[in-house]
Amino acid sequence: MTPRQAAPQVGGDEQQARDTVIVGWTVYAPPGTDWLTTDRVRIRGETCEITGEPGDWGRSVFTGTAGPVQFAADRVTG
Repeated sequence: MTPRQAAPQVGGDEQQARDTVIVGWTVYAPPGTDWLTTDRVRIRGETCEITGEPGDWGRSVFTGTAGPVQFAADRVTG
């Protein structure tokens, strides 16, 4: 998994003396796993919701190796 970040608008309400803000995670799950947009996952002790449609990388045309299932996960707030 890798953190997803966003750069807030310079001088905007969200900046608060920061350069970047972590908005969630990009998760690379093992091949063949089944994830839905209605699922929740726990990442580093925090509950996150899957946002968007999970994508299956399929198989490599060069090696035939199965690729990961990729999805975005955002922290649950409120």
